[in-house]
Amino acid sequence: MSARAKDLELICPAGTPAAFRAAINAGAHAVYCGFNDETNARNFPGLNFSREEMAAAIKYAHQHDAKVLIAINTFPRAGAFWRWSKAVDDAARLGADAVILADLGLLDDAARRHPGLRLHVSVQAAAANADAIAFYARVFGARRVVLPRVLTVQEIAAINREIDVETEVFVFGGLCVMAEGRCSLSSYATGKSPNMNGACSPASHVEYRQEGDELVSRLGGFAIHRVSAAEAAPYPTLCKGCFQAGDYKGHVFEDPVSLDAASLIPQLAEAGVTALKIEGRQRSRAYTEAVVRSFRRALDAYAAGRPIAAGELRELTEGQQTTSGAYRKTWR
Repeated sequence: MSARAKDLELICPAGTPAAFRAAINAGAHAVYCGFNDETNARNFPGLNFSREEMAAAIKYAHQHDAKVLIAINTFPRAGAFWRWSKAVDDAARLGADAVILADLGLLDDAARRHPGLRLHVSVQAAAANADAIAFYARVFGARRVVLPRVLTVQEIAAINREIDVETEVFVFGGLCVMAEGRCSLSSYATGKSPNMNGACSPASHVEYRQEGDELVSRLGGFAIHRVSAAEAAPYPTLCKGCFQAGDYKGHVFEDPVSLDAASLIPQLAEAGVTALKIEGRQRSRAYTEAVVRSFRRALDAYAAGRPIAAGELRELTEGQQTTSGAYRKTWR
């Protein structure tokens, strides 16, 4: 067993105050969440936190020896930089343990005006090599980087040998197309940018319609899936759509499945990872509680030298299917 086993942090999502408390009570070491505006990449109606709710959440977390990481991880619009800068100000004022940022200008602004505030580099920044990560540390004093989901375990280990920055990796939840922070697919279909407005494939632009024997799901008027009555209809995101390209017909970019890397916790720990991150701020409180409890059991089992139970969350995954993603990299 690695000496790092007991040091692994479990970073958990919360899109509502109820989900936040559920994550803390289920054993999260830290919770990441965002304000209820376009400064965070899960900007959906009914989700996220007012300033008053965030203050209460931070107080609750600190009473339970947990941390709060505020995601201000979209890219500021021209002429509206003040909104993102104010979000950083508010995070610092409310006592956040760290802010998760992607934009270079915002990182610079935060480092200069809040030198005591811990800065984490968002996955949206797509920092996937040692030189890029070292740049964020040297120029802005970043303490941690959330690695994009394009790296094998061996590549992560190689990066960690070259940097003096904490690394955080995703271990469960939705998978984005493999150019995080650079996605234009949803913007093309809906007019709303995941990277600037924080809304990927918003439900307001989703439509399901029965056409003969098929159920057709559309995003922004574009047909994304056609399934028979016997098949499950995945949520219509373009990166996981079913298309025809030449002679190939299928999921051209990415399959509609969820990441589950519970079985890889020992390898990720040996690779020098500091924190394991669960995706799902748009999910329910019940989802949050179930996933956090499962991964906390997995971490506790690993720390105690016991086997890790894998696959117990399959019913909560997209299409009831899982993948290890790029950690065990295979390409079509």
